[in-house]
Amino acid sequence: MARKHTNTFEDLIAVAALLPWWAGILGAAVSYAILHHFAIPTPKPPAQTLNDLSASIAPMLVATICQFLQYLVPLACLIGAGISAWQAVRARSLLAAAQTSPEDERLASFSWREFETLVAQAFRERGYTVRERGGNGPDGGVDIELRMGADKYLVQCKHWKAQSVGVVVVRELFGVMTAERAVGGFVVASGGFTKEATQFADGRSIELVDANRLIAGVNMTSNEIEVAAPTCPRCGTTMVLRTARQGANARSAFWGCTGYPRCRGTRPATGRA
Repeated sequence: MARKHTNTFEDLIAVAALLPWWAGILGAAVSYAILHHFAIPTPKPPAQTLNDLSASIAPMLVATICQFLQYLVPLACLIGAGISAWQAVRARSLLAAAQTSPEDERLASFSWREFETLVAQAFRERGYTVRERGGNGPDGGVDIELRMGADKYLVQCKHWKAQSVGVVVVRELFGVMTAERAVGGFVVASGGFTKEATQFADGRSIELVDANRLIAGVNMTSNEIEVAAPTCPRCGTTMVLRTARQGANARSAFWGCTGYPRCRGTRPATGRA
């Protein structure tokens, strides 16, 4: 999809919206102070020669431009700060709604864009610095960039409800990680992963993440969350965490095959076989 043409003012707003809201307000104050300083030209004696007149034109031109920019740039920063604050509140609200929903229905009602927002907020609450890089469609390449100190991680989100993520997706992420020198990557899926995808990710600093586990476990440390699901004992496909609705084990978690009802393989959620 072609990128929508924007003007410089809109670009400034977009950049400010990517920053924390307080950074946008700080940027507005700093930009106003600097531009206001240059908007007031230094008084000079009247021009006596043509060279004097030419030398005085440039400062006057700069001052005239800064007189407009001293209001436009801070305004763009403030609008961007407002958008950033609204996005932060919305992300927290979406995550809270997902966490309180039944597990089987947790992700069904969210669009692909909302799914990316949920994943970004879940990583943000784990202490990562997050930058959303999603494109204009449901498959925009790398969707999220994470920072933990100097380390860079890349995230690919797949909101596939009835399809397991294959090895092609994992291989493509690994290629981008290599090109951008990221130390690790995550593929977060609302479904499962194929056996080939799991085998390729093994040993390559790529974690295959069950979105339900990520969203439900944001208050736990990464070491307490088992992000890579086991494979089905019957068909070898990666499994997804589910909750029993009835019977003696009602409300208990278990691993179920993503091929259900074609395959009814299960594993206990307490560990892997």
